[in-house]
Amino acid sequence: MKIAITGCNGGVGRRVVLWVLKEGHTVVGADCVIAQDTDFYDNPAFSFHLVDLKDFDTTVKVFEGCDAIIQLAAFAQPMDYKTKVHNDNVVITWNVLRAAAELGIDRVALASSVNVLRGVFSTEPIFHYFPIDENHPCEPDEPYGLSKLIAEMQANTIVRRYPSMRVASIRIHWFVPTRAHAYRQDYFRVRGDLWGYVQMDSAADAFLRAVTVEMDHWTGHEMFFIAAPQLAADEDWLELKEKYFPDVPIKPGWVESGTKGFFDCSKAERLLGWVHTDYA
Repeated sequence: MKIAITGCNGGVGRRVVLWVLKEGHTVVGADCVIAQDTDFYDNPAFSFHLVDLKDFDTTVKVFEGCDAIIQLAAFAQPMDYKTKVHNDNVVITWNVLRAAAELGIDRVALASSVNVLRGVFSTEPIFHYFPIDENHPCEPDEPYGLSKLIAEMQANTIVRRYPSMRVASIRIHWFVPTRAHAYRQDYFRVRGDLWGYVQMDSAADAFLRAVTVEMDHWTGHEMFFIAAPQLAADEDWLELKEKYFPDVPIKPGWVESGTKGFFDCSKAERLLGWVHTDYA
């Protein structure tokens, strides 16, 4: 397939480009910055476009001839908690989705985030039950998480108007090369992240699966939590839960099943065939 990858020079983008190229696809990279130290600029299956995706006409032109889009262009944290992160992220994602519709590109994956929840960037993390699945309420109180939630609303909107389109919102956790990179000594400070992570090549695999799995597997717009089942912590997840979230209920059967962790990623396994792997 010929796959457009926006934000191709970012931390997530680079790993996704490398993964997609490794799997034999052609990549059209788009970003507003030029990278100085990439492993793929000389690859004949890769082409790069220096663009501002906040401009709709430019966005359409970049995607011409592509079979699928992986949208990773965005600020990845709230920064000053004011306007730019929210505004840029929301405009870029809508331009990408609308350009895909304009060109008849039916396969799109969006980089969403676990921060659609009220998590690590919030004033106080609030969770309604464990394990967290795609039915958990999304209640961000900061501009980054809000921008990702709005992007998911945009995806719902675009597939209603263009029912041939299929959009996956990939709610990735902290994107790191190894589990060891996600360890933090202050368990209280990072409790909003639920001591979680996703190994970066495993996350890249989820993005590629979202646009390459057969179209009859699912239709419309679907959200997927993408996180490792194990924690970046030495304590058992139930011990951490009782220490930091004692009043949050656990869904019946989760502990008894022997599954560990705060996230239920079974939907990604069921619809995408994705299972977390620590490749490093």
